[in-house]
Amino acid sequence: MERPVVSPPSFSILIADDHWVVRQSLKQVARGIDKDVTVLEASSFNEALLVLAQNSGIGLLLVDLIMPGFSEFEGLRLIRSKFPEIPVVIISVHEDSEYVLRAIQHGVIGYIPKSANAQEIKHALSRVISGEVAFPRDILARTLAEPAASAVVTATDRDSDFGLTRREAEIMTMLGGGAPVSDIADALDITRQTVRVHLANAIKKTGLKSREAAVRFAMENAAMLRSIADRP
Repeated sequence: MERPVVSPPSFSILIADDHWVVRQSLKQVARGIDKDVTVLEASSFNEALLVLAQNSGIGLLLVDLIMPGFSEFEGLRLIRSKFPEIPVVIISVHEDSEYVLRAIQHGVIGYIPKSANAQEIKHALSRVISGEVAFPRDILARTLAEPAASAVVTATDRDSDFGLTRREAEIMTMLGGGAPVSDIADALDITRQTVRVHLANAIKKTGLKSREAAVRFAMENAAMLRSIADRP
């Protein structure tokens, strides 16, 4: 099951960051993708909550976890609980893999480091607006390479490996590494539709509800997925 495209006919983005320059830069990139997009702004956490409450048509929230009134993941939990239907993308100075993983565990669909250039930001925003997820590949690669025994699901833990095929595990692994459907299709020399079918099957078998949940699952269970993908 794929997450519906987040872009409605009249699409609005809320950019919440206490730095005016950051908001203007993101606004410029967003309008470069879609000149008709409505961009709202907030410079504090409380202002962001007010704008979200007063504007029901917001289709995407770009938010910095470090700004006045925002206690990082506590604030993110509040936003996700009050406005669960609004996709959230984090913009942050933090680039450590643990921080990104925590954000993913809170249900965000994207993470954009403030060190990213305009082209990287445009690529990330284009992906989330079109219904994809967007996470920094280099950071995700570090996360997947780090051992995390508590996050690994084994056949003993679940009495099965969810019945995933080698191809499904391979695609889930690549998805967890930040690869979009198009790149996965090219790498495996199959069509995008075939990738989507395998991904939908994997999501169904694992009992997940969305693509972002699949990304989180793939990151937390990288060792199990690799063992399935490497089977003869």
